[in-house]
Amino acid sequence: MKTDKASAIVIDQSVDNENNLPVEKRDQQDKNTESPAHKQFFKMTQQFGLEAPLLPIEKQMPLEDRSNKRERLASLRKQENIEAIMEKTFAFCASKSIDKRPDLDWFSHYITLAEDVSNKTMQDLWAKILAKELSRPGVYSLKALKVFRDMSIVDAKLLAKACSLAIKDQSKKNIRILSGTYQQPGLLNFFNKDRQQHINLSHFGLNYADILSLADNNLIFKQESESNIMASGETLNFYYNGLPLKLSCKKSNIAIQFYKFTSIGTELANLITDKPNDEFFSSLKQQLKYHFDISTSG
Repeated sequence: MKTDKASAIVIDQSVDNENNLPVEKRDQQDKNTESPAHKQFFKMTQQFGLEAPLLPIEKQMPLEDRSNKRERLASLRKQENIEAIMEKTFAFCASKSIDKRPDLDWFSHYITLAEDVSNKTMQDLWAKILAKELSRPGVYSLKALKVFRDMSIVDAKLLAKACSLAIKDQSKKNIRILSGTYQQPGLLNFFNKDRQQHINLSHFGLNYADILSLADNNLIFKQESESNIMASGETLNFYYNGLPLKLSCKKSNIAIQFYKFTSIGTELANLITDKPNDEFFSSLKQQLKYHFDISTSG
């Protein structure tokens, strides 16, 4: 009976194998069997100059030529990426004025960090960073840019989700996600179940695993924080995605619990356009009203 060499799998159990374990080897002719996955993978390797191992030996370029080709393709890809970001930045700058000369050293570092970004959505965000930096130098630190470089599109969407649930103080430099409120225990309220109010963030798409992921990217602090104890009548002024939120304590000994954005997270949050979540805002006010009088007028 004939064996089909194109699909044959040879199990090599020779003593040359360091661990004396069976090693699966596929016949060279398998490279000629093209499934859709093979074609997609081959096309990807071509873009990076890494297709040689997938070709017959007689069609492979010399190793040095392959290395030079890969470097050339990488350089061209970086040039294409950064030019696309410059074009997008130019469009974003149309309505902005430039009061000061941008820091050329910062710009040089920016180019190095942004030139590997090929995803169109991420290119838009990098362009927004540059446009804001040109209009107001010093808005984005190099530390923030390095964190942003290592973020995937999934990470960026998670940051946007966190921003959609966050509140800012009047300076807009402190951003936090409220997670609950409580009144310190006393003789009159010790057994009151409503003494502590919990805000269910997971119901709105931000669970604790997401909090940890944001913390891993140095965007928020992992540990829950809380405000100073507030007295009856004390007020706090916040903004929820551009909407005013004024809280006045109904009772004494009240504290707010929250997850706070890091300085880097605060910088990058400025990339996210205000987009209020009406359902969340209603739920937030419902949870807060046990301990606070709430005003949402300007």
